[in-house]
Amino acid sequence: MELRDALVQIAEIRRQMAKTDVFRGYRSAPVALSGALALMAALVQQRYIPDAAANLSAYLTLWIGMAAVSVAAVAVEMTVRSYFTDDRAHLEPTWLAVEQFLPSVIAGLLITVVLVRQAPEQAALLPGLWQILFSLGIFASARLLPKQIFAIAAFYLCSGIIVLVWARAGYALEPWCMGVPFGAGQLAAAAILYWTLERQR
Repeated sequence: MELRDALVQIAEIRRQMAKTDVFRGYRSAPVALSGALALMAALVQQRYIPDAAANLSAYLTLWIGMAAVSVAAVAVEMTVRSYFTDDRAHLEPTWLAVEQFLPSVIAGLLITVVLVRQAPEQAALLPGLWQILFSLGIFASARLLPKQIFAIAAFYLCSGIIVLVWARAGYALEPWCMGVPFGAGQLAAAAILYWTLERQR
């Protein structure tokens, strides 16, 4: 019994240490790639989906596809680095970071499905809601990241609110309402990760 209690206490200590340590699992390259993809998606939308409200399925396919590729790039990079490293200590903060960000991703998916199925006329709310939920995911995991990441989370929150306001005027589905916030936000986040974590190493 004492051995089991000791193991539980050690596991809890490791978890608390993971919460206070800076998470180095996110790398600047895949984050910068996601920013570049957002800008490219905005260009694609401008060229091929000029009226997103009338072609909502194409709009959703484009932006959800861009998000899926971005998430896959981050996941592949983290998985490959975990596979080739001998240091298993970083696995705990990796799972903690994923656990903290995952609820915002799930919420975004559920809200998208509900709005598209039950109230497609309100789809213009999606870009602003996506940005706000993304900001909440960053805020949730920001304590594991460099403190400058708080500015990125605040940027997404403000941009999401602005885009929600624009939804009433019919501008929210314009390509740059997604391309500029996610492009600028992810490129800025990549710069922070590189400057604070990777450059010194």
